[in-house]
Amino acid sequence: MRFSDRTHWNTEETALARAHRRRLAAGLPLADLTASNPTRCGFAYPANLLDALRDPRALDYDPQPRGSLAARQAVCAYYTAHGAQVDPAQIILTTSTSEAYSFLFRLLLNPGEEILVPQPGYPLFDFLAELDDVKLRPASMVYAHGWQIDPEGFRRAFTPQTRAIVLVHPNNPTGHFTKPWEVEELARLCREHALALIVDEVFLDYPLGPSPAGSPRSFASGFDDLLEGIPVFVVSGLSKIAGLPQMKAAWIVTSGPEPERTQALARLEIIADTFLSMNAPVQCALPAWLEGRSPINKEIRERVALNLAELDRQLAPIPSSERAVDRLALEGGWYAILRIPALAPDQATVLALLERGVWVHPGYFFGLPESGWLVLSLLPPAAEFRSGVTALVDILHKNQRSNITR
Repeated sequence: MRFSDRTHWNTEETALARAHRRRLAAGLPLADLTASNPTRCGFAYPANLLDALRDPRALDYDPQPRGSLAARQAVCAYYTAHGAQVDPAQIILTTSTSEAYSFLFRLLLNPGEEILVPQPGYPLFDFLAELDDVKLRPASMVYAHGWQIDPEGFRRAFTPQTRAIVLVHPNNPTGHFTKPWEVEELARLCREHALALIVDEVFLDYPLGPSPAGSPRSFASGFDDLLEGIPVFVVSGLSKIAGLPQMKAAWIVTSGPEPERTQALARLEIIADTFLSMNAPVQCALPAWLEGRSPINKEIRERVALNLAELDRQLAPIPSSERAVDRLALEGGWYAILRIPALAPDQATVLALLERGVWVHPGYFFGLPESGWLVLSLLPPAAEFRSGVTALVDILHKNQRSNITR
């Protein structure tokens, strides 16, 4: 049998995955500081959460390529809470943000054409691009008292084959919210080269600390003054907003100039109609889940803030001259990036931590360099997070002191 080249991946178990599996199989204790599935992190979901799936309207098969009107109106109400005015006609429902990306890649790019994606970033894009026969070109973010987009890095990454820019607002894993000046710079690049802008806002509801204007601004309409004339496609969904990754509901919000927006919606409707992947029970339940998202959203924000404070508390007593771990600034999301001495490949550091019962991401998983970076989830239960960070700081601090005294 012959398989397509697009699925010619190396599926062999990595050294990290193998070591992790063996530790779990041995029943050894493990503080999992990679946990990012809210349904497995000890949050309190309402006992009646699944009642919304019993709506008798779900027994009627009424295929609507854009999604049911009631569900799209609920999405509009979500954006109203963020100060963004969205019409149901602008929305296409999808089963996930991954599917939303796939729809948009097929809408905007021919095979072999390119998308600019900021780095560091989430590795999911690599697989999506291969499956849709398009290419990614990484564009750098820089760190200087906080993360920021490097406009010149985006310009250097641009080629004649570039058709779109992807932003994650706030970025995963850096937690960087896109600032107005960065929007202006990227808008200039989009206008110069007729590029579309795809914005992933799945972490929009998780700012760390108060926003100057209340809720963080959404690209659904919050930057219209800066993005005039540019096609913008915002993707989001229940996975992060309501802590419900298993419910498989997401969406695309389209905005931008006419007649391009109308044409884009018509083409997206055909793509959606080809698959009709949204199921009726979830669409019927979507309004209730979005309306009831506040308690779990609040609980997640409190957990993230608590764990971040614990991380900082454990790092604070160590003099900067002796510190083996620095926590980089972040503004939102639920990950933290740690800078460590680049004395060994991060894979070796992660394996050493695993042997001591701590499981973390190496930075290169997110497009960071091969040495000097670790990424932690801030979602684990507080006691597990605290014990994991205690061990991590102790191990890395002792390694640092050992290297200093050699």
